[in-house]
Amino acid sequence: MADQPGRPFLYVVVCAAGNAGDVGELITAAQRRAWEVGVIATPQGLGFIDQLAIEAQTGYPIRSAWRRPGEPRPLPPADAIVVAPATFNTINKWAAGISDTLALGILCEAYGSGVPVVVLPHLNEAQAAHPAYSQSLQRLRDMGVLIDDRQPSPPNAGGGAFHWERAWELLATAFPR
Repeated sequence: MADQPGRPFLYVVVCAAGNAGDVGELITAAQRRAWEVGVIATPQGLGFIDQLAIEAQTGYPIRSAWRRPGEPRPLPPADAIVVAPATFNTINKWAAGISDTLALGILCEAYGSGVPVVVLPHLNEAQAAHPAYSQSLQRLRDMGVLIDDRQPSPPNAGGGAFHWERAWELLATAFPR
């Protein structure tokens, strides 16, 4: 399945949240829509996913660290990016232009490259109440990032069901048919 010409390529950036282990649902949905998928995990996000299963499903290695000079690029360029689940930490660092992980570096470069980005936040009400969060969301929106408006969960509630399909509803605005 990997690297089939003519198929759009989706990067899925996975952060450290309890529902990250279900990212295969998003990958399956992308593949049904004839997208190829590569996963980029934050360093902490790696511990929340089944790396072997995802690599088997996508046909690509999961990226989490920068490649060394001279190493080939393991993924084709992205046609779109979905950040899901997107944590408080990642959203705020990205909006501030902090690029201290591969995932954040890719997100920071997406703006300058014109790659459409969709974000499905996953945080609780206590985190969302912090003033930096609303400021970060506004900055990302001003950059053209498409952000799910799902309400944060109550603290210690476990987050509830995650709406992976919302990524496709938002991406449809960037890729009208």
